[in-house]
Amino acid sequence: MPEHRSTRRAGARRSLRPPAAGLRTIRDLVRWGASEFGRAKLHFGHGSDNALDEAYHLVTWALHLPHELPKGYFEAQLTDAERDKVLKLLRERVRTRKPAAYLTGEGWFAGLPFEVDERVLIPRSPIAELIGQRFAPWLQAEPRRILDLCAGSGCIAVACAMAFPQAQVDAAELDARALTVLRRNLERHEVQGRVAAVRSDLFAALKGRKYGLIVSNPPYVPTARWKKMPKEYQHEPKLALEAGGDGMDIVTRILREAPAHLEDDGLLVCEVGGSVREFDKRFPKIPVVWPEFERGGDGVFVISRDDLVEWGNEP
Repeated sequence: MPEHRSTRRAGARRSLRPPAAGLRTIRDLVRWGASEFGRAKLHFGHGSDNALDEAYHLVTWALHLPHELPKGYFEAQLTDAERDKVLKLLRERVRTRKPAAYLTGEGWFAGLPFEVDERVLIPRSPIAELIGQRFAPWLQAEPRRILDLCAGSGCIAVACAMAFPQAQVDAAELDARALTVLRRNLERHEVQGRVAAVRSDLFAALKGRKYGLIVSNPPYVPTARWKKMPKEYQHEPKLALEAGGDGMDIVTRILREAPAHLEDDGLLVCEVGGSVREFDKRFPKIPVVWPEFERGGDGVFVISRDDLVEWGNEP
């Protein structure tokens, strides 16, 4: 009998194989996850910028806990099932190199949650800060119609609808798979009556429509740079990232075609992210303004219809 009990105890110890056996609290799991992320040299650019914040986000999400936890919770003991669930998620982040938002199925933008998967970009644009400011001081009048061009998940369209409750919003997206996710997000936020999902190659399906505000986060990554991006970005749709030799193929079309779809006092807001140098090289004389962001980010320009038309008419 004693030998039998000893065998059972040894088996139990093996079932809690390291490092799981020593991880009992939320603090333990966050620390372990951050260490594993650092050891694996993961890349962070989809909502967090460091291993500790991302590990904390995944641990609290897996445990259905709010992101802002009272300090006492960090020493809370987890059940075996809870610990195993968290470890599985943390290990999946390392094994697949998928961004955290694809593992949880949810990304946040302008304080709002959005369903996301590998059919759409993960929301992370600094345009969210401009929406929160209602595009002041550049927007001259309350827009009656707003266009979210290259809408992806629909996060910009929904956030604009929330910021301008009297406006009608079009969310234009070329990829039919992305439109499926977009429509679910419209339903989630109950804005289907004011936000229309439109399948369109930029302005192609929007003939005759004019807007007081056009907002776009289009593809802008040069092909060579896209090929060298960290593996996390390779899970995102290439169609939403890569845009030719200098990344300006889609932006060029937007600049040329936008005036016909802007009202007289209309405003174009467009992101080019890390491709500002390529933008300046392609369009050295265009009179855009580059807003500064308090919460981080850059590479978003603002230009009025009048300035856009004047630039387009220059020899």
